[in-house]
Amino acid sequence: MVRASREAVPPSVRRFMRRARRRRLRAALPWAVAGCLAALAAVGWWVVSATSVFGVDQVRVAGAALVTESDVRQAAQIPPGTPLARVDLAAVAGRVSGLAAVERAVASRDWPGTVVITVVERVPAAVVPRGDAFVVVDGAGVAFRTLAARPDDLAVVRLETAEFDQALVRDAVAVLDSLTAQLREVLAEIVVSGPAGIELRIADDRVVIWGDATENAVKARVADALLVQDGSVIDVSAPDVVTIR
Repeated sequence: MVRASREAVPPSVRRFMRRARRRRLRAALPWAVAGCLAALAAVGWWVVSATSVFGVDQVRVAGAALVTESDVRQAAQIPPGTPLARVDLAAVAGRVSGLAAVERAVASRDWPGTVVITVVERVPAAVVPRGDAFVVVDGAGVAFRTLAARPDDLAVVRLETAEFDQALVRDAVAVLDSLTAQLREVLAEIVVSGPAGIELRIADDRVVIWGDATENAVKARVADALLVQDGSVIDVSAPDVVTIR
């Protein structure tokens, strides 16, 4: 087969062939661009998610006071160099929330290489004597700290049970939260023997029999009003039928 020289091809044919090539190039261009972008995206994702280029080089802790930043980092369990994109933030927050003094935690990414862990710690509500120590509890009755001495700013909830009972402590804290300023001022401790066995020990050796942790606001108002009455025992367990003896 003999290929014709360029001069042998009529100009009209050459123009047609040039236009055909341009049409083919224009048709292929979007596919070529898309392919390049996909390749770049794949390389970028590989760099971000599978290499240490954007690896974790710092774990920043916020909101920690009762727990140390070291405790939080240890609980988070994030190996240095872990690709930041692959850090399971929910799992990190869950592990940190397992610390006794942490009520909840939130983990977030701060590019290029930092995980930020913000902790919300439990708020002390009372202390429960256990042996020679005092267990600090929050409003839900959760024990999260043990102290050798009682803090002056926390009320005492004394359990007359062999084991620590979170539900009973929670009820006692609910009663404590309902007390008037006058009752809080004269309160020595709250004693709990069972779900319906809550008592207030008053500083002058008087006792307020509270019963269970229902109608707390009503019981608090009634007990407050009866503090001026004579008698060593004030029974407000049934606030509609109060007895004093």
